[in-house]
Amino acid sequence: MGVGISVLLGLKAIVLFLIFVSLQNLDFTLSSLPFLYASLVSLLVSLASHPSINLPMLLSKNPDGTFPIWSLIIFSPYLYFVRLFSFLRRFTSGEEPYSEICEGVYVGGWPYSVDKLPPGNPAIIDCTCEFPRKEEFKGHSYLCLPTWDTRAPQPGEIESAVKWACRKRAQNRPVFIHCAYGHGRSVAVMSALLVALGVVEDWKKAEQFIRERRPCISMNSVHYNALEEWSKHRLSNPKGNEVNTSSAILSTASGRSRYDRPKNRSD
Repeated sequence: MGVGISVLLGLKAIVLFLIFVSLQNLDFTLSSLPFLYASLVSLLVSLASHPSINLPMLLSKNPDGTFPIWSLIIFSPYLYFVRLFSFLRRFTSGEEPYSEICEGVYVGGWPYSVDKLPPGNPAIIDCTCEFPRKEEFKGHSYLCLPTWDTRAPQPGEIESAVKWACRKRAQNRPVFIHCAYGHGRSVAVMSALLVALGVVEDWKKAEQFIRERRPCISMNSVHYNALEEWSKHRLSNPKGNEVNTSSAILSTASGRSRYDRPKNRSD
């Protein structure tokens, strides 16, 4: 996407405010108030998602992928709009809900139903801050990296997710990385994972590797910068000849990485 979420929501806030003003001028005062509220919410999210602020915790998504009731109420104009928009966009596009990038490793969009989840009881890495974890997926291992649409997880979050995914693969568990559509946020994490697993040499080759299997991906400069920064400091090493050796390296590294702060996870 060429335009970031902060710009899109800023424009949406302006449109909603103009509708509010128009209804006010027509003396539809009560009918106009929801548009004013939706405009203010859009403006707040626009500011919080700006790269200079980047505050996905605004929506207060919990480590288990749920939202507190107050957040669902206050941010309902945004949270329910993106869910409806995601459903309609994916329904009309005909795009596959997920793609297998290499054996047991999948990338895709928000799994809003069981049939949108890859087979094999996969461990899930959720890169969204705006979509909930569905109740029927509570039995799956889960890691949450709350990130705004068109933005990227921080390099440290990418590193943490990569090591978590490597441990799951060492246990022969499938791994599913998702964002809203499987185009940007999740692809950035997947690119790093492919490097850590030794599938490709660097994240640039990983992007091409993924594109060959999921042509619709669309990373932007924010994703590229995050991956470049991650590649400079990563501790997750390419997969060696023995899985146990790789797991030991990752376990040791987790104690000394400057990026390895506690993350939202559920096993």
